[in-house]
Amino acid sequence: MPTYEYKCTKCKHQFEAVQKMTDKPLTRCPECRCKIKRLIGAGAGVIFKGSGFYTTDYRSDSYKKGAQSEKKSSGDDSTSSGEDKGSGDSKPKKDSGKSSPDGGDSPGKKKTAE
Repeated sequence: MPTYEYKCTKCKHQFEAVQKMTDKPLTRCPECRCKIKRLIGAGAGVIFKGSGFYTTDYRSDSYKKGAQSEKKSSGDDSTSSGEDKGSGDSKPKKDSGKSSPDGGDSPGKKKTAE
């Protein structure tokens, strides 16, 4: 049942009353028996319980792509001008020669056709 807030027009006494939505509004102050006015309340806040309620759960695909590109552009390399970074794709950079793409220990040199 909703909680309604009332305020007396004479003595300014403010109180709450739990009523059904179909009940008639109260008309008299419990303190001085004068007229009262029902106030507009903010209502109840939404409470999410359980796991899995995140602000990004129901975002559109275009929003997610924009957020990813913004995240990449504001990454932890604050001294560079951003020229070394990719065009926002999630593709890995070209081989740096340190390791092979398959994760092995061999150098990452590209094979040439012989």
